[in-house]
Formats: sequence, C-alpha cells, structure tokens
Amino acid sequence: MRSLIRYFLKGLLIIAPIAITFFIVIGIIDWLDSMFDLGIPGLGILMMVVLLTLVGFIGSSFFVKPFLILTERILQKVPLISIIYSSIKDLFDAFVGDNQKFNKPVMVKMTEDSENYKLGFVTQEALLQLNIEDKVAVYFPHSYNFSGELFLVPIRNVTYLDLPSSEVMKFIVSGGVSKL
Repeated sequence: MRSLIRYFLKGLLIIAPIAITFFIVIGIIDWLDSMFDLGIPGLGILMMVVLLTLVGFIGSSFFVKPFLILTERILQKVPLISIIYSSIKDLFDAFVGDNQKFNKPVMVKMTEDSENYKLGFVTQEALLQLNIEDKVAVYFPHSYNFSGELFLVPIRNVTYLDLPSSEVMKFIVSGGVSKL
C-alpha cells in the first residue's frame, strides 16, 4: 500500500508541473487566438508577437516619442489612473526596461547577533531623498508568490553577490529549491 502511495506521489510530481505549464501556455494561446479570432490555432500568438514588435519599432521612432511622452504625462495626472499606470510601468521597467532594478543580488544579515541571512536585490543605493546615508533599499521577493517586502538595511549588513540576477530570483521564488 505504501508503495502505491509513493508511486502516486512520484507520478504527481512528474505530471503536475508539466500539466500546469501546458495548461497556462494553452490558456494564453487560446486567449490570444480569441482576441484576433482568425480561425487558425496559434495564429493569435504570432499576431501578438508581430503587433508588439511593430509597436516597439514605431515607438522607437523620433516622431512618435513626443506623443508617447504626452500620453504618459496625461495618464500620470488622472487621479486613480496615475497610481495604476505608474505602478505597472515601474514594475515592467524593473524587469524589462532600460533601468532594470533587480540587477544587484545581495545577501543581507538580518540582525547583528544572528547568522540568519535573506537574499534580495538592492533597488536603491542612495536614500538621500529620505535623508538616510547609511542604508540601502533591498527588495526581498516572497517564495512561490509575486510579492515581496522592501527593507532599508544598514550597508554593513549587505553582501553583494557575483551571481546572475535571474538565477537568484529563481532561487528565491522557488523557496530555495532550484539550484544557484
């Protein structure tokens, strides 16, 4: 009986990640196909890639930039819209933009008398706007979640890691299960 349960759990560990990944990918493809409704499966994702590339190309144009800047200024002045827009834009910029924020992985000693450390990312090294000179802003992502906490920690407790940011993020988000 125990062997059957062990085999069942092993099968679950093999099938669940694959099935969930396929379910998410197929869901995204179906959603994109329904947006374009062209009748050919998978064409929606191709259309989205082409559309995003075309918008990126046009958006890089010298003539379009002033319109994008004007649109952004308008969005930032509308009360509720400004909070939503700026939060989403900052989040995308942190991961994809020219000013990526999660590119300095660190290990932080949490208290002076402890040997406990947390892995995170320095997002700001100078906190002059807060009149704080001896601290840095470190973001600690949560495991198995798309959230985290921001701490202002003493610089002396921060050790910069010479590791790829993507590997450290994967390690943190996986709860330390994936290898560094």
